[in-house]
Formats: sequence, structure tokens, C-alpha cells
Amino acid sequence: MKLLAFVHPAAHSTISRTFERAAFTVAALLFITWAGLGAAQAKAAPESFADLAEKLLPSVVNISTTQTVQGREGPAMPQLPPGSPFEEFFKEFFDRNGPQQRSRRATSLGSGFVISKDGYVVTNNHVIADADEITVILQDDTRLPAELVGRDPKTDLAVLKVKPTKDLPAVGFGDSTIARVGDWVVAIGNPFGLGGTVTAGIISARGRDINSGPYDDFIQTDASINKGNSGGPLFNMTGQVIGINTAIFSTTGGSVGIGFSIPASTAKPVIDQLIKNGSVKRGWLGVHIQAVTEEIAETLGLKKAEGALVASVIKGSPAEKAKIKPGDVIITFDGKNVTEMRSLPRIVAETQVGKKAKMTVWRDGSVTTLDVAVGELEDDAQVAAKGGGDSKGGGERAIDDLGLTLSALTDPVRSRFKLAKDAKGLVVTKVQGDGPAAEKNIRPGDLIVEVSQEEVTSPADVVNKVREVKKAGRKTVLLLLEGQGGMRFVVVKIPTG
Repeated sequence: MKLLAFVHPAAHSTISRTFERAAFTVAALLFITWAGLGAAQAKAAPESFADLAEKLLPSVVNISTTQTVQGREGPAMPQLPPGSPFEEFFKEFFDRNGPQQRSRRATSLGSGFVISKDGYVVTNNHVIADADEITVILQDDTRLPAELVGRDPKTDLAVLKVKPTKDLPAVGFGDSTIARVGDWVVAIGNPFGLGGTVTAGIISARGRDINSGPYDDFIQTDASINKGNSGGPLFNMTGQVIGINTAIFSTTGGSVGIGFSIPASTAKPVIDQLIKNGSVKRGWLGVHIQAVTEEIAETLGLKKAEGALVASVIKGSPAEKAKIKPGDVIITFDGKNVTEMRSLPRIVAETQVGKKAKMTVWRDGSVTTLDVAVGELEDDAQVAAKGGGDSKGGGERAIDDLGLTLSALTDPVRSRFKLAKDAKGLVVTKVQGDGPAAEKNIRPGDLIVEVSQEEVTSPADVVNKVREVKKAGRKTVLLLLEGQGGMRFVVVKIPTG
């Protein structure tokens, strides 16, 4: 907001000193009045947040979840070399007296907010992930069982539905794109299970990428956010939701003044789709991209280091059909400027599936316009993957059907699990405590060399193999595993449904 400028009237020699003093006094009063108006329009801090808090608190809810956690009691069977004379002895002993499965109920708390009077509630996906039961607790301690309408792990959003006996107080979304660094904001949530708690601060930064997902574009705030605030709203000074509090940066586990919120501009379209369809459809282009550095821009003849450099094009993708080539720099997509590499995946994802979009690329020293029919992103596909063109989908990835997380063989992973330089396959980095892999005693550090008797070199290969097995109607998959004393085949059950 521009401050109103005050221009002093021209002085006249014929005006008496008394009149001059009077005129100066009036001018000073006018200046103070106008300056006050300018400050008000610049959203200065109010004397109190009490009125705003009183209005908004009833719309913010606590989310309570419970889930059954499987655990084991007793010692585990020792690892013995294959062929050891004690192997059968210990196997028989532990089959009879070994670790027993025990289940317990675990409860966790988070936050959410009401977006419709008939009971739609928004929260974070990680607040309700793996929950067997979800309960929404209103400000007056009314407890309502909640049904999961839909969730989107990529943006960490979820929508719940409750059946209230009366209309609920709802809040609406504001335009987060016009929120400025330095604007006042208010966060309300359920930190540490204490119930409705109000904190205030300012927007500290915008467009933060904290590597939590492919569409990171967080609002950073110094409003105090702690464990249990996840899923709660970040309000502007007119009481509109401009963010959903999701994460904090902390070395202590508590607030250090660096919190992150999903902007409303990202959340609102996702929430609308979840309510309408129960899931989210995203646009797909099918390219692997990397950042345009100053050196690359100079080499290609670009005036600015902007856009997304196409490293490779996926076969059969919309990008290939649109004649996109490696070496192209995507400058705009569907009328939106691609100011940096990481903005392209978000722009493409938000584009309607099937839409004929125009894009401009920098190619051979000039701008070329291309038409592309936006495809639909599958769960294992990449909108426009960051990285240097490895189309095999390396890196760490959770394979929910197997109950484990796999990583490609990188130097840090080799060092972490003390693997040989000539090791082959994929490294198991995590195992779900009650998943199919755990049932077969697969452990972090094991190597999966083959799936269905075919070598795998990336987590994406495993996803594809498991999909093929499920499509064929089979309920198990054969893994060749290296670890715990040598090579072995393991048959792992695949959950149905």
C-alpha cells in the first residue's frame, strides 16, 4: 500500500506569521490523519486479537485418531550362517517359544477446521494416516465420529465429514497469493493436546521448498506452531484461511519461530477435488527437468536464468507427442510463467487433465510455441521430475503393498548400511512393523535383487512388477533377497482390495 503523500501549500509573503502558524498546525493535523489512514490500510497490528480469536475459535477443531499397532514381545531368533548345525534347533525353539505378536491401541492428536456448516473438515493427511478411528472434537467438547472423504499425500491434505446435530461455524479461504511478507497472521490449533490455542505473528517468507513433497510452496511464519498444530488454519487479519499449518523447523521439537503452512492457493483446488471425487487428478507432462543455471543460460543464449531445462522426455508421454525435445527450456505453460524449475511440476499438476495447453520453449536461440494435450498423472508417474534425466525413477520410495521402503544404491546408502561396492539391487531402508515384509523377517539393510525372477534397478521397477502381479490376479510376489547370511527367495503376500 502506497503511503499518501502530503504536499505543503505554497507560502505567500503576504500571509501573516499567525496565519502561517495556523496553516502549519492544520497541515500537521491533516498529515497525521492521512498517515494514520495509510497505516490502517497497511494492516497495522491491532491493539488486541481478542475479537478475531473469539470469532474464529469455534471453527477450529481437535482431531483425535486411534490405530492398532502390532508389536512383538520376547527375543528374536539369532542370525546364524546357512547350514549351521544349530539352525534347525533354534528355529524349532523359536517357532514354539519365540516372539509373540501383541497389539495395542495408539492415540494421537492434531488440528483441523470446519469449511462448511454441514460438517466438512480439513486437516493434514499425516494427522489421520493409518487411523482406524477418527474423532472430531468441537470447541464445546462435543465429540463427533468422522468419515474420511479423501486424502492427498502429495500435498499432505485430507478432508473429513462429520454429521452434526446443528449447523457448524465455518470459515472460508482467502487469497494467499496477495499475502505479503510482513503481514500479520493468526494460527489456531491444538498444540500438545492442550486444546484451542491462539498464536500470532507475521509472514516471514513465501515460496519455501522444504523437500516434503513435489509441490512445496510453503508460507513461512513466526507465529508459534508446535506438535499438535498440524492441520490447523493460518488466518489473515480478516479471518480468512490463507494457510494450513503443516510443519516446523526445530532442533528441540518445540517452536523456534519457523513454521510452514500450505498456502490456500495450493490447498483449495485439492480440497475441492477431494470433496467432489474423493481423490485428486493431476496433469502430467512426462519430462525430466533440471534447473537453468547462469552458466546454462549463457550457453543457450538466454537473458535470464529462468525456466526448466528438459533433460529427457518419457516415451509415449504428452511431452513426446507435443514434440518437446531434450535441451528445450520451458518458459511458460498454459499462460503461466515458469520462473524456476520447481514451479513447473506444480503448474502442470494444477492444469486440467485433457486440456490443450500452449507452452513456449527456448530452442536453438529463439522462442517456439507448442501445443500439448495434458495427460493424467498416475500414482507412480512424475509430473516433471527434478533431476538429471534418470527415467528409471531412482531414489527412496515407499512400497505400501510390500510394507517397506526401498532406495537405489547410492554412496550415502552404501555407507549407512555398510554395503559392498559391488552390491546389486535395491536397499530396504524401512520396514512397516505390521506389514507383509515384516512377516517374512525382511529387515533394513537387506537387498532386493529380483522381483518375479527379473532384476530390478530402481524402486519404480518394483512398483511396476507388483502392479503386474496384482493385475494377473496373483496374491503373492517372489523376491530374491540378499542379507541375513546370504541369498534367499521370499514369497511375500500382497494385500487385496
